[in-house]
Amino acid sequence: MSERTRWQKIARRIRVPLGFVFAAVFLWLARPTWQTMLASLLLVAPGVWLRGYAAGYVRKNTELTRTGPYAHTRNPLYMGSMLIAFGFAGAAGSWVILITLAALFAAIYWPTIRGEETYLREQFAGFDAYARAVPRLFPRWSPAATDDVAGAFSSKLYLHHREYNAGVGAAAIYAALAIKLVLQQRGIIPTV
Repeated sequence: MSERTRWQKIARRIRVPLGFVFAAVFLWLARPTWQTMLASLLLVAPGVWLRGYAAGYVRKNTELTRTGPYAHTRNPLYMGSMLIAFGFAGAAGSWVILITLAALFAAIYWPTIRGEETYLREQFAGFDAYARAVPRLFPRWSPAATDDVAGAFSSKLYLHHREYNAGVGAAAIYAALAIKLVLQQRGIIPTV
């Protein structure tokens, strides 16, 4: 197994636990204001929406999804996660968090995406043509032609993938930031 393949497997396994560790550090280092929290909604809300929208199309490991948001970007779930994460970095008002987050995304998500592409290429004959037409991460404006591929949003898939948890998690982070801000304003906890 090559070093790249080994790191892809490690990155895939540690991304969720590392996310919890980062959340604790995030809350400790965050210096939110009501303005930064409000402004962050410009990224967080579309990120939550995009993840939910994408979850209603994807049929993991059974078909190559090329419709809905997958006609614009091959990785709308990761794109949504990036929007959410960078939105919260803005809400936190911390350059340290922003830089750390960018480094974590590069170290964890990029290898994960590459590893998933290897799997998709092996499983689905049409992946290379799809990859030529649809960008890896940053979306194209108009959808790629999907030939005869049919697909519509499915609320059953959305619920199956439990993507509502992204909205619940975002609300919880906003609540934690608001509590921290109020406690700091009242002098109960020090400003970091």
